[in-house]
Amino acid sequence: MNVYESILERRRKGPLHMTLLDPDKQTPQEAAALSSEAAGAGTDAIMVGGSTGVTQDKVDATVLAIKEASKLPVILFPASAANLSPHADALYFMSLLNSRDPRLIVGEQRLAAPIVRAWGLEAIPMAYLVVEPGMRAGEVGDAELISRKNPIVAVQYALAAQLLGMKLVYLEAGSGAPEPVPERVIRAVRDAIDIPVVVGGGIRTPEAAKAVTRAGADIVVTGTIVEVTREGESLRRIIDAVKAG
Repeated sequence: MNVYESILERRRKGPLHMTLLDPDKQTPQEAAALSSEAAGAGTDAIMVGGSTGVTQDKVDATVLAIKEASKLPVILFPASAANLSPHADALYFMSLLNSRDPRLIVGEQRLAAPIVRAWGLEAIPMAYLVVEPGMRAGEVGDAELISRKNPIVAVQYALAAQLLGMKLVYLEAGSGAPEPVPERVIRAVRDAIDIPVVVGGGIRTPEAAKAVTRAGADIVVTGTIVEVTREGESLRRIIDAVKAG
């Protein structure tokens, strides 16, 4: 069973939680410790990636350290073709569909494809959609931000992603966003498509995690709360809220 099949299998039992670690925000040893805490708290996978300052050396070292510390799947969440590692279990082969820059829609993917093929890395095609306020992800991605007030554009992009054969749709409010993606937007996207919906950005409390899960998120991603608090109990409460649905 590959990583994507494992995600689908686990989703049948309930919503999933994934922990995002940025290789530019902590040392590989710190990332290993955080991943171990996250595993103990019940997270389902570790995502590795960041918007800026990430190099392949940092990604390689971080992935290897995490894999030594926990048995969870490690999935790359790359900002560019330079942020890959052959040591990961899978890769979100993502396209920022609402970017104004063709490089982030298909250009980096063109560069990455031969590398991914040569390494035999499992690629999971994913539509990445940045929702207001977008934060650094929106700036770096030159995104035409999706409105928090009207879900129509988000639904259109999500449907296009499914018809293009993508296997996940990621709704991103941005790391450090003051609030998560609105429930109305999540619910509209969830009702419109058949593939799993991933939601991240601005989820710092169990209440926020529960709200996005009940709105229809199949996978909830948290990163900042882990990196800032460096304390497993806060993450455990968030994961418990996700699992409770």
